[in-house]
Amino acid sequence: MTGSAEFDFDGVIDRRGTNAIATDGYRRFLFDDEPLDLPGGDDQALSMWVADMAFPIAPAAIEALRERLEHPILGYTANIDGRLFAAFSGWCNRQYGWTPEEEHFVTAAGVVPTLYELVDLVLEPGEAAVTLTPAYAFFERAALHHGRRLVTCGLGRGADGTISVDFDELEAALADPAVRMYLLCHPHNPTGRVWTDDELRRMTELCLANDVLVVSDEVHCDLLRTGVRHTPLASLFPESDKIITCMSASKTFNLAGLGLAHVLIPDETIRERWNEQVFPLVNPLSLAAVTGVFSGGDAWLSDLRRYLDANFELVERTLSERLPDASFDIPAATYLAWIDVSSYVDESTDLTRHFAESAGLLLEGADKFVADADGHVRLNVACPRSVLAEGIDRLIAAAGG
Repeated sequence: MTGSAEFDFDGVIDRRGTNAIATDGYRRFLFDDEPLDLPGGDDQALSMWVADMAFPIAPAAIEALRERLEHPILGYTANIDGRLFAAFSGWCNRQYGWTPEEEHFVTAAGVVPTLYELVDLVLEPGEAAVTLTPAYAFFERAALHHGRRLVTCGLGRGADGTISVDFDELEAALADPAVRMYLLCHPHNPTGRVWTDDELRRMTELCLANDVLVVSDEVHCDLLRTGVRHTPLASLFPESDKIITCMSASKTFNLAGLGLAHVLIPDETIRERWNEQVFPLVNPLSLAAVTGVFSGGDAWLSDLRRYLDANFELVERTLSERLPDASFDIPAATYLAWIDVSSYVDESTDLTRHFAESAGLLLEGADKFVADADGHVRLNVACPRSVLAEGIDRLIAAAGG
């Protein structure tokens, strides 16, 4: 399958020279600017690491930006008139059958900044958060930045091979009086698991029983395989004020550089503290673009999902044929392939550096995901099919396949 007749996902766009982290900042963000010997140099490097897409943004965003730029002033701006929430609420109704409360709605510079703010607002010195690992590195960094601890509970695999939660371990962690926050990644990054309603209820009931606040990072919630549905955690516990929901158009519509997230904080005390502490201004272009995609981006997202479905099928088919001892399952969500290459690469290998220096392939290895990630790499497949095919070839060559 190629791009649809309406939206083009096959075109290759050169991002070099645009200050894109993916292409211009990888030495700093992946390697701390340490010396790196890439075959072919930077011009031949293939960027498949950071979680943004190599696709042009949706026409609904472009149209909204153009309309906003017809007004020639870009002064101090805040979310004042309610149009953003109306668009967001409509999106939630169409996509999840859920109606969020406008009273709970605040904006933020992104989901990662939100995690940092909430750790600071909620956790006292000596208190801790808990999360499931492997985990996005900023879950740990948000805690450590404020001198708080992060307790980890490793994910395992059930009898059917499905990635699973060790609920006994989670229950023991949540019973620690020092643990006051549960950082839930839903859907999960990097594995792509979409938690079932039963799993979500069980996790949350354990948190509520131990008076632990749940912060549900749902930034990947729209990047689902066709036919999969997302359940906002808060929709399962509509009477609880112990669930904070973090969402954004940044991943869904490739708008990460605009820096705008939506946070639903039902606890009045925490929300008041947020409004006192968090700078309320937003980028006027961000406000316009996000309102635009939530109002008119449905068809684009449907086509994107189909394109990603086929990309994942290509990864699965190629690895099974040419790197058969690698372990990979098509994830139910995200555009990130979580691949176990431990059968091909020594466990002491710095995987991020190995694939960069062996094949000019920029991806993220196990050390980027806090814990319980040994032997795994994360590959971003949200790119044109031709780029993905080249990336898989490089991965296989560097793994010795």
